[in-house]
Amino acid sequence: METERAALATWDIVVIAVYFFTVLSVGLASSRLNRGSVTGYFLAGRNMNWILVGASLFASNVGSGHFVGLAGSGAASGIAVAGFELNAVVVLMVLGWLFLPVYITSGVYTMPEYIQKRFGGQRIRTYLSVLALLLYIFTKISADLFAGAIFINQSLQLNLYLSIIILLAIACLFTATGGLTAVIWTDTVQTVIMLIGGFILMIISFIKVGGYGQLYEKYMQAIPSENFTAKDAPACRGFPRGDAFQLLRDPVEGDLPWTGMTFGLTVSAVWYWCSDQVIVQRVLAAKNYSHAKAGCLFGGLLKFLPLWLLIFPGMIARVLYTNEVACTDPAVCKQICNSESGCSNIAYAMLVMNLLPQGLRGLMLSCMLSALMSSLTSVFNSSSTIFTLDIYKLIRPKAQDRELLLVGRIFVVVMVLISVAWIPIINAFPSSQLFNYIQSVTSYMAPPICAVYVLAIFVPRINEQGAFWGLMCGLVVGLIRFGLEVAYGSPTCFEQDTRPWILKGVHYLHFGIFLFAFSAAVTVIISLLTPPIPSDHLTRLTFWTRFGERNEVSNETELYHGSKTNASYQVSTIETDISNLPKLSSGDVAAKPMPLLEENPMVRRLIDACAIGILAITVFVYVYFA
Repeated sequence: METERAALATWDIVVIAVYFFTVLSVGLASSRLNRGSVTGYFLAGRNMNWILVGASLFASNVGSGHFVGLAGSGAASGIAVAGFELNAVVVLMVLGWLFLPVYITSGVYTMPEYIQKRFGGQRIRTYLSVLALLLYIFTKISADLFAGAIFINQSLQLNLYLSIIILLAIACLFTATGGLTAVIWTDTVQTVIMLIGGFILMIISFIKVGGYGQLYEKYMQAIPSENFTAKDAPACRGFPRGDAFQLLRDPVEGDLPWTGMTFGLTVSAVWYWCSDQVIVQRVLAAKNYSHAKAGCLFGGLLKFLPLWLLIFPGMIARVLYTNEVACTDPAVCKQICNSESGCSNIAYAMLVMNLLPQGLRGLMLSCMLSALMSSLTSVFNSSSTIFTLDIYKLIRPKAQDRELLLVGRIFVVVMVLISVAWIPIINAFPSSQLFNYIQSVTSYMAPPICAVYVLAIFVPRINEQGAFWGLMCGLVVGLIRFGLEVAYGSPTCFEQDTRPWILKGVHYLHFGIFLFAFSAAVTVIISLLTPPIPSDHLTRLTFWTRFGERNEVSNETELYHGSKTNASYQVSTIETDISNLPKLSSGDVAAKPMPLLEENPMVRRLIDACAIGILAITVFVYVYFA
């Protein structure tokens, strides 16, 4: 029988009202800052400190999908999913120390813009721009609305369409008016709300279950009463995994093999944290390089928290509400959560509605709404930036700031309308299959992009032809794997797995390793078979040339067309705002790095020491839970 859930009380509604008033006040107040220029609107005037940058990185990444998905995964299979969060700690340092210096010295607003500066031509920039927008619509927005719908249905018990439309409208309001400045400030406020609410629920949950030691014992005994006992369906019995408390799992039999979580996940993580517009745009908004690196460290430090704030509480929910959260009978699950494939996704909502008193329940609901809105506003702003500067600017290259700002704001509204139109499609899939397929899209699309960015940053010999065909070949292979997965689906625990070996024998994280290597090989081979880009066109565009001085041919307004297959290199004009990119004399270049990468020696040593300390903590966590 389903546990009786508490209803919203007056104090809960008051807290939610105060939350909305606070977020709107901060968003509208901050929207007055830096919104009169392209740099101000899309990069927050490049004046954000490290706390704002780090908090925005965390809030942009941790959406409602994390609250529902991580807690649900914890309830279903244990802590291994925390590897996704811990991996980000290391990759954020890769962004700050290796990728970011190149992005800063190249003077770009968007990631497709960097690719065009690096390789020349327009086709790669256009492809990546369109692909990014599609991925934002069908993965980020869809996943968050899917998770938000689950939470709203399970806890708020409000009209699904009306609730999401209101949230989207509020997110649209200060995103469209204030740009990245408003988004970062509201992200910071919402991060504080998420952390306060998350810590309160975590503490209450651990007290309820009797502490970590009791959780370990009780979780392994959390078997639903109406479970299957058929010998031919052992996976349907609802028993917890024997390796539930292990981060590193068997490379062959594990649901999240350690080889895939170490190498395959890193490929997707480098794409997301080091080349995705949503993330990099926040770091580019930092007031200087030191603040950018410190922001990466602060964001990485916050990524330790989901294990404790989301995953362990999800496991506690399985202990406290075993029959609901861990149900195995399709008919029973259908009654509980309207999904025949399982109800682990309701784990966090069950805790919120049943453990928290009045007022605190409203705070946690505000926390969930914060997660949903922060991720949506981040996507809206980054999508607006990509469309305006990478697509619209191509159509109207002489567009002035006023026109670009108007187009950017209008496109935010368009994204909101698309999001609303997507709600019925999400609602038509009450199970978690759509959510899983959405994650697969990212897994099969990211490795080729990751390969091209890594090679672009660190291998000067890579040219436009190699990068383009590496992306295209990787796209074809990824789509073939994804198409097979959609065609065959995932067998239930009652069915025999008759899928091809490429599906049942190769984990998607292992496939990501292969796809990365394949795309990189194609890129390198074709680049070596075609003429190289002249070295003077690579100044400040690779890690090894980030301190160089541009000459008369290779300056900030000229671009090499690498798509030419002969030695005749055509140069064209690309209008780019580089007002924040300082010039150096020839004498200065040899003596010191460009000012944007200059750091106070004491501050640099302090940040480096903090980075080493955070890496040590990461290793300790892996060893402790291995």
